[in-house]
Amino acid sequence: MRNSTLLGWRLALLALAVTVAPAWASDDRPRPAPIVLEGELTGELHETYLELPFEVPPGIERVSVSLDYDQDNRTVIDMGLRDPNGLRGWSGGARRSFTLSASEATPSYTPGPIIPGTWRLILGAPNVRASSRSAYRAEITLTPEGEQVPESAFFDGPIRAGPAWYRGDFHTHTGHSDGSCESLAGRRVPCPAFRTLEAARRAGLDFVAVTEHNTVSHHGPLRELQPYYDTILIIPGREITTFKGHLNVFGPLGELDFQLGSPRLPSLEQMLKEVEGRGGFSSINHPGMPSGEACMGCGWIVGDIDFSQVAAVEVVNGGSMLLTRSPEGPLSHIPFWEGLLDQGHRLAAIAGSDNHDPDNLGRQSPVGRPTTVVYAANLSQRALFDAVRAGRVFVDLEAIPGRHLDLTAKSMDAEVRMGGVLRLAQGETASLTVETHGVENAEIEWVAGANAPALRLSSQELAQLDGSRRQTVTLTGVGRPYWVRANIRNQEGELVLIGSPVYIEEK
Repeated sequence: MRNSTLLGWRLALLALAVTVAPAWASDDRPRPAPIVLEGELTGELHETYLELPFEVPPGIERVSVSLDYDQDNRTVIDMGLRDPNGLRGWSGGARRSFTLSASEATPSYTPGPIIPGTWRLILGAPNVRASSRSAYRAEITLTPEGEQVPESAFFDGPIRAGPAWYRGDFHTHTGHSDGSCESLAGRRVPCPAFRTLEAARRAGLDFVAVTEHNTVSHHGPLRELQPYYDTILIIPGREITTFKGHLNVFGPLGELDFQLGSPRLPSLEQMLKEVEGRGGFSSINHPGMPSGEACMGCGWIVGDIDFSQVAAVEVVNGGSMLLTRSPEGPLSHIPFWEGLLDQGHRLAAIAGSDNHDPDNLGRQSPVGRPTTVVYAANLSQRALFDAVRAGRVFVDLEAIPGRHLDLTAKSMDAEVRMGGVLRLAQGETASLTVETHGVENAEIEWVAGANAPALRLSSQELAQLDGSRRQTVTLTGVGRPYWVRANIRNQEGELVLIGSPVYIEEK
């Protein structure tokens, strides 16, 4: 009698539990509706398992599950998951939510292909008292291939709320590509990802991007580590390493073709479009480096591409700066960036340490040096990406917290900040003010594009004790677009802060 009653309960629960997601059109690909599995556990289900089926259609990139239930009279529900081929993981009662995809998964679950077919959410009931009636509700989200990148890849929402200047490193490597460090016994080993994150924490960074060469194997460890390093936003990235140049892509978690010149990737257009379309962004890495045997594929010789699909240029790279001892000179990356600005492309200036060993600082630029400083609406992946695209970025070469640089352009009827566009009629004038602090005896250097008229200094404030300085120049509409930006040099004349431009266009 008890077995038949239990079977009836299970059949009833299975029949009523599943709300099937509707199919979506291949043209506009709307997101599938969440699948809801709900029911009630009673004492008869004590020390039993339920396997609740749901359908996963083709074209799904990620499966995410969250569970809520009444803990009446100390009811406990464990959780696991099966795909059509077998067990994908078991977290027991340790967590209420998890996610998995081809490249990474919540600890307790196995990354791997999202196979179309019937999946089963496993609910175990290690404790349900005889008199208990505990309702449960599981919500399953199916993310289609090509979906927009999440607000934060490995964290629920922003790491920190509110607008601020956030400091970080957009270029690091671990043992998931060619990063290495010394083991406890002093042997050279592939360096685990937590060592890079620990270095970022010690440097006081707000965010760090881990950008392995062409692979996504680091995404799993990063998902595991993000809950512990919950003061630092961890950004999934990749250094797309080709024979004709390197570029970093940030955001997408799925596979990207990198074999430039092969049938898999005849040109970069396909990949750049995919990254941009998914809400990520791309930056060209160390373009001033040589190519060939001296540094295979390091310099940028890709040729003409659609630069509207590129958001930034790595104007300072920690590795190349160690070689040249300066961000300027024959191997500087700044002239490449400014040449693109002169062509009318609006690209932000970012930087990265390119660190491959968080310990060996004699031969490696430390994690976080140079630092990219971004003014974002909050400390989330999406807000940082939006701010980089908007050009609200400057580079701190010496990685000294508290240093600041910003521009304000103001006409009779408009005001924009660094990265913004100010429209002026021919002959109309406007003011452009730079504000900086944190650099003792700072020297302001104005840099204007090839199409810009001569700048006229209109006002300046003397340096304050905290290194604050303000200086204003006059801009004039000349019937053609141009750009203006500012650098900050120290009293020895060394470049220490690099600002992104303000753009002037015809009204």
